[in-house]
Amino acid sequence: MRVNLVDGTFELFRCYYGAPKSAGPDGGEVGATKALLRTLLRLLMEDEVAYLAVAFDRVIESFRNDLFDGYKTGDGIEPSLLRQFPIAERAARALGVVTWPMVRYEADDALATAAFLWKDRAERIRLCVPDKDLAQCVDGTRVVLYDRIRKRTYDEDGVREKWGVSPASIPDWLALVGDKADGIPGIPRWGAKSAATLLARYGTISAIPDDPDHWDVKVRGAQTLAANLSSRRGEAELYRTLALLCTDVPLPQDLDDLRWRGADRELLQDLCVAIGDERFLERVPLWQ
Repeated sequence: MRVNLVDGTFELFRCYYGAPKSAGPDGGEVGATKALLRTLLRLLMEDEVAYLAVAFDRVIESFRNDLFDGYKTGDGIEPSLLRQFPIAERAARALGVVTWPMVRYEADDALATAAFLWKDRAERIRLCVPDKDLAQCVDGTRVVLYDRIRKRTYDEDGVREKWGVSPASIPDWLALVGDKADGIPGIPRWGAKSAATLLARYGTISAIPDDPDHWDVKVRGAQTLAANLSSRRGEAELYRTLALLCTDVPLPQDLDDLRWRGADRELLQDLCVAIGDERFLERVPLWQ
């Protein structure tokens, strides 16, 4: 079986900024939700027997905000996008898709947990998001990243080619380089190339020697990089903790529960009436 794990929050953002705006019967914006329904249905139709789950951030904040004040929050999100969070979650559930709403954890943590739990039982698990955070979950050719926008798949070799490090080193790479989207500042002067060079050799931040004379790979500005890392190792380890995805999120379903058995007619009809998109019902090929 091929299992598709989707970051619903990412998809909702993508739909909001990429699909036409549309007002529902109550005048509220629902264009992203309409587009989300269609993109999920397209994914379900790729396989004769589909296995799919979608994780949403019910709120943007998570336990990571307790660890670091600068971590991302919901500040600045367009109100017309934010109002669609609960509608999008309702839409996925009405479509009959297993839905994981996250509050303490993030959507990525749910996907990472599912990949970890079921990688030995599925023929292939596709993490349907081009997010470098989830590259840490890639395992050989069995657990892969799938960029639906560019229709590009990244297995373990693909991760090394794109980011210069193995999947296991992605949290360390993000800690050094930083991740603006998540509010991780990184270590000054450490760029993608220097971080990749050192981590390709040493694997983890903790294994990088303080003394650059002991580095057996060459990087430009080694003295400055070493000094900045040496004085900020505590910060670097914190940033790594922030970037490291959890693989122990309590998920109530088993792998077999992810098999799509059709949309829930009553829920989907009510949802489509609420967003003014009753024509979508004609597209659904299977009902529970």
